[in-house]
Amino acid sequence: MLTDYHVHMHETGDFSLTWLEKYIEQAQAKGIEELGISEHAYFFEETRNILSNDWVNGRRGLQMKTYLDLFEQARSAGYKVKMGIEMDYTPGKEKEMEAFIKQYPFDYVIGSVHWIGDWGIDLMDFRDEYEKRDIHDVYTAYFDQVVTLAQSKLFDFVGHIDLVKIFNYRPTDQAFLHAQFDRVVQALADSGTCIEISTAGLRKPVEEIYPEPALLQKCKDAGVGIVICSDAHHPDHIGYAYDQAISLAKSVGYQEIQTFTKRERQAHPLG
Repeated sequence: MLTDYHVHMHETGDFSLTWLEKYIEQAQAKGIEELGISEHAYFFEETRNILSNDWVNGRRGLQMKTYLDLFEQARSAGYKVKMGIEMDYTPGKEKEMEAFIKQYPFDYVIGSVHWIGDWGIDLMDFRDEYEKRDIHDVYTAYFDQVVTLAQSKLFDFVGHIDLVKIFNYRPTDQAFLHAQFDRVVQALADSGTCIEISTAGLRKPVEEIYPEPALLQKCKDAGVGIVICSDAHHPDHIGYAYDQAISLAKSVGYQEIQTFTKRERQAHPLG
C-alpha cells in the first residue's frame, strides 16, 4: 500500500475535475493506491478567524463550498479521492480549529507548523530571519508548537515535522536537538498522532526527506504511525522520490503504513 495524502491543487491550477484528473493519472502511474487532496486551509474565507496576517490574507478568498464541490464531482465520476485539509496549527486557536474541522467531512486533517508568530519559517521572503535569531530559540519555539499540535489531538498526522531545517539552519548541539525530538515523539505517542515521511524536502534547499533518520527512528521506537506523502503542488510531484521514502521507512523498521477514512485510521503493509 502506498499513499499520497499531502497534495495541493490551487497554486498551480483550480478545483476542476479536469485538473484533478491530472493528479489521479499520475498517482495511477506511480502505483499509489490512496490519493488525497489536502489544500491549505488558509486559502478559505472560513479560516479567517484562525490564521490572519498580511501574507496569508493576500492569498485568501476561496470558499469551502468550491472545495466540497470538487469531491462531489470526483465521486460522481467514480474516482476514489480522499478529502483532506492542511491546517496551520495556530496556538491559542484550538477551539476555532476544532469548530472548523468538525464542519466538514474530512477523511484526514494534516497539522503543520509554518509560522512562528508572523514569521513564515519556510518562505523565501523570510529566509533572512534565520540570520537574526538564535537557532536554539528558533528550534525551541518551532518544536513547542509541534508538541502542542500533537497534544491538541485535532490532527491525524503532522506535516513535514522538521520543516524548520528547510534552509539548512541547524543547531550544532546534537544533545539539544535530540532533546527536542524526544519531547515531540513523546507527545505524538501519547496522543496517537501520526507523521508523514515527506519527500518534499528533496525539492527544497535542505535536499533531505522530512523527517531526518534520527527523528524517524525515535518515532518508530515509540510506535508512531506513518504515511508517505509528496507535498505535491503540481501533478508531476505525485509520488516524487517514493523509492527513497520507502527505503528510509524500512531502514528504521517500519513495515506498515496508515490510511484514513472519515478520520479513522487503518494499518496496511508498506510498499
